[in-house]
Amino acid sequence: MAITADSTILELLQEKPESADVLMRFGMGCLGCAIGRGESIRQAAAAHGIPLEELVAALGIQE
Repeated sequence: MAITADSTILELLQEKPESADVLMRFGMGCLGCAIGRGESIRQAAAAHGIPLEELVAALGIQE
């Protein structure tokens, strides 16, 4: 499965568990957040005021 900015945080963490460190570096506590399970990476970036381009580059995924 290709992970993109429209994938959920849960899908990201299942496919790339090491991405948890990246999310934490950006101040995203998505790991324990119930909303994060169904929220897309794009939505999470917007909710946290993080530039999507920076986040996807750090995660090594496509926008």
